[in-house]
Amino acid sequence: MELTLLPKRKRTHYCGEPGLEDVGKEVVLMGWVHRRRDHGGLIFIDLRDRTGIIQVVFSEDIDPEAHKLAHRLRSEYVVCVVGKLRRRPEGTENPNIPTGEVEVEGHELYILNTSQTPPFPIEDEVNVAEEVKLKYRYLDIRRPRMFRNLLIRHKAALSVRKYMDEQGFLEIETPVLTKSTPEGARDFLIPSRLHPGKFYAMPQSPQLFKQMLMIAGIDKYFQIVKCYRDEDLRADRQPEFTQIDIEMSFADRDDVFAVVEGLLERMFKETIGVEIETPFPRYTYQEVMDRFGSDKPDTRFGMELCDVSDIVADSEFRVFTEVLKKGGQVKGLVAPGCAKLSRSQIEELTEFVKIFKAKGLAWMRVTPDGVDSPIKKFFPEGTINALLERMKPNPGDMLFFIADQPKIVADALGNLRLRLGRELGLIDENRLDFLWVVDFPLFQWNEEENRWESEHHPFTAPNYEDLHLLDEDPGKVRSQSYDLVINGMEIGSGSVRIHDTELQRKIFRILNLSEEEIQLRFGFFLEALKYGAPPHAGIALGFDRLVMIMAGGQSLRDVIPFPKTQRGICLVTGAPSEVTEEQLKELHIKVDLEEK
Repeated sequence: MELTLLPKRKRTHYCGEPGLEDVGKEVVLMGWVHRRRDHGGLIFIDLRDRTGIIQVVFSEDIDPEAHKLAHRLRSEYVVCVVGKLRRRPEGTENPNIPTGEVEVEGHELYILNTSQTPPFPIEDEVNVAEEVKLKYRYLDIRRPRMFRNLLIRHKAALSVRKYMDEQGFLEIETPVLTKSTPEGARDFLIPSRLHPGKFYAMPQSPQLFKQMLMIAGIDKYFQIVKCYRDEDLRADRQPEFTQIDIEMSFADRDDVFAVVEGLLERMFKETIGVEIETPFPRYTYQEVMDRFGSDKPDTRFGMELCDVSDIVADSEFRVFTEVLKKGGQVKGLVAPGCAKLSRSQIEELTEFVKIFKAKGLAWMRVTPDGVDSPIKKFFPEGTINALLERMKPNPGDMLFFIADQPKIVADALGNLRLRLGRELGLIDENRLDFLWVVDFPLFQWNEEENRWESEHHPFTAPNYEDLHLLDEDPGKVRSQSYDLVINGMEIGSGSVRIHDTELQRKIFRILNLSEEEIQLRFGFFLEALKYGAPPHAGIALGFDRLVMIMAGGQSLRDVIPFPKTQRGICLVTGAPSEVTEEQLKELHIKVDLEEK
């Protein structure tokens, strides 16, 4: 065998550390062979560890044994090198690496382990399918960019803990095996061997536990915690994810905002050296829906939505007027420089908005001579002029309009805005726009089930000014909830909580839960609220998403050490996988799969 035991020598430096100030010193380095170049009498290797790369030279004249052993080295062999640090000969320096002015004169070489040829090169610019990188994630993490992402994750977590400790918060762990209280996404269920037919649930969040910690008098709680949701996955979703969970007693919305803004200011500065401005702007839910068509608006570019319902109400264009008669609206946006779009390109955008249930997309080209459009004939000149006055386009721009019910208009036009913003290069990718969205509706109507649902979760306190509407018109009740948004991405969500037993019970009833269901799902929590629950408020911040933003990643998979695929599969281990009949028997479970 080629490999040997770890030598008695202790590592003195990491590969990325030595510099000119260390010239003449003996160094002991350990790492992986990044590449090897055999020049006969001289063998060069680039030795790599998590800190960087350094060149090592083995010479027949200096140590014949080490030189002979260096012939055996291949990519990703694990080695220990003992040698003397020297300055590189003039003209051979490598300005692309921090150690490029020095090299190690190899005196001793130990092969600690061999390696098969990796399925892809261990370097940043590697053209290989993501599935391959995820299958060999332990090799993918060796790449400098992936390691940098995990280093950012570490620094961010460290920054969170230091800041929260300074603010008087206690980090307290909450259970991972808990009770299923279905609301929102599906629970991951775990069968109990000791209690046949009963199940634990993996927590979607520590919501009820952190509220009970407030009842317990903890006052200020936080946790960097794993959460689990059995839902369909996207680039910004994983079945298990990490959040920064925060709860405070005797606190209102402004107290939560102050803590979170200070936390993010510290995180971004200490982790990536970026200073952010506080306080963050605040928008109401109604304002962002009106202006951007989204409750998580990207404010790095303009192209805001414009309501023109009043202007077009008296036109002869029945597509607009019929919608308005049914209580709908007509809104538009100005797409800069898009008057040159072809009919096929416009048709493609029309098909795009239909994804969001819009029935069509009306348009007008703005030219130096006025407006050109197939629907122009339905609008008097005064109406056209009023549209131009309100929307303020320039010659060469395109006006796009959607007529429908407000929710569909917002969804379709808001997504069209985002698509055009990206395609037209209007978004400054180096800019960070933080904002709060407040005054969400407390409820949303579920058409399919013909009942009210919580906009956030059922423990969110209503705006106390709207309490009288709970019986009269629940749809008009505003909540004391708030979302934190960065660059059009929801990063956190929180609220002032309900701390009164009867109000909490009333909310459950509006959500169409029977007394039996209330007691079965939440009886333990309602019991806790009876024992002097203080007013309290909190928030959960998506830690993975924050790290993704700081690292400049495109997916949560870029910043999670061992992520799942979009089908929820761990390609390293093959999970989820089948278990033995004996295991199922212990759990009193039978698997009944329908034949496909």
